[in-house]
Parts: sequence; C-alpha cells; structure tokens
Amino acid sequence: MSVFDRPSPEAQAAVDEAIRTRHSMRAFLPTPVPRETLEDLLRVAARAPSGTNTQPWQVHVLTGAALQRLSDRIMAVYNDPAALAEHQEEYAYYPREWTSPYIDRRRKVGWDLYGLLEITKGDKARMHAQHGRNYRFFDAPVGLIFSIDRVMQQGSWLDYGMFLENLMVAARGRGLHTCPQAAFTQFHRLIAEELQFAPEQMLVCGMALGYADPAAIENSLVTERASLDEFVRFLDT
Repeated sequence: MSVFDRPSPEAQAAVDEAIRTRHSMRAFLPTPVPRETLEDLLRVAARAPSGTNTQPWQVHVLTGAALQRLSDRIMAVYNDPAALAEHQEEYAYYPREWTSPYIDRRRKVGWDLYGLLEITKGDKARMHAQHGRNYRFFDAPVGLIFSIDRVMQQGSWLDYGMFLENLMVAARGRGLHTCPQAAFTQFHRLIAEELQFAPEQMLVCGMALGYADPAAIENSLVTERASLDEFVRFLDT
C-alpha cells in the first residue's frame, strides 16, 4: 500500500484494535518469541517520527541466560534493604509533588491491581514481592532495555515515547503483549554495568515482551481512560 493510499476499513479496524487491546500485562507464558519476530517488530517501531530524523533509541534485547543474569543481579539488590538504599533513579519519572487528578488515578490503578491479587493495604511483604516481579520481566521470555545518548534533550525523549508505542502496538498486531517498565530506572548503574553501556548512554526504561498468560488474574486488569471532555478542547471560531 502506498503512503498516499487510504487504508481499507479492515486495515483501520486492525490498527484500532491493536491500540485498544494494548494493556500492560504482568504475567507471561514461557513461549519463546523468535528472533525474526523481534527483528521485524523493531524495524516497524523504528518508523516512529523523530525530530530531524535523529532516531535517538538504542535497544538491548535480553533472552535466555542474559535475561536471567540481569534479573538475578537486580533481585539480589532489591531484596537487600541496605544495598537497595544505595540505588536511586537518575531522572524523575514521576512528579515530586502529586496533585489531583493524577494522584487519584495512580491510587486507583494500584488498588485495582492489588485487589485482583488479594493484596491488602499494609501487606508490605506481598507488595514488595509483587513489585519485584518487574525485575523478572513478569516471567516474559524477552526483556527489553532502552537507552539514550546523554546529549539528547527533552524533544528526543518525546520521540522515544513514540518509538515505544510503535513497538507495543506492532507487538499486539502479532498476538504479543508488553509491559513498559519505569521500575528499572532505580537500577540504572547496575544495568549499565551488566549490559556494558557506553559512558554516554543513559537508561530510559525497560519492557517485558511475550505471550500473556490468559489465566493470570492480574492480566484481567483494564485501566480506565478519561472522557474526551476531560482533556480535549475543540476550537473552531
């Protein structure tokens, strides 16, 4: 199809369905994802727009022993309070001060997830264990770590978000699921060492990728979205 052709209704519906069914999955099957599929996904995602075609994304694809080794190193620190205290995020993903409606949405999704998992308020041990599943990539067979050159500025981070969305939507088009993970940012020094980042590379985030486990209760969570009148203004005069 030419870039100037109007997509068929079927093609439009397929794209819309991939976007609608993209959810953050937190339990995956061990089913491997072929290398060819991963390469295909990344080629498609790389069509994301970027200012003056700078293409700031760098992707580190982990499977097998490499994925296990990184997970084990992070978990050893995560489960050691003294060691964990020495690891801080390199950049602030979330606001330093929360205000409504953002804090309300954050709390709701947290308690919706914990409710499905029957984790009660104050159960710090189970909360710790559930959060720690991030560092196992929720048992996905593929872990993705994303980095960016430190010289790049805020615009390139916006571009990066479009690349990540492309990747997640393309994955859905192939029957795969993902979970984008800012949780890895706390361990940027460890990850940079393990994956042998060049000094100029900075961690952006991680992502689990694979076939979602349909029997896992946490994968039934579908987060709410604000109505258009909460975030859209139409101006025509």
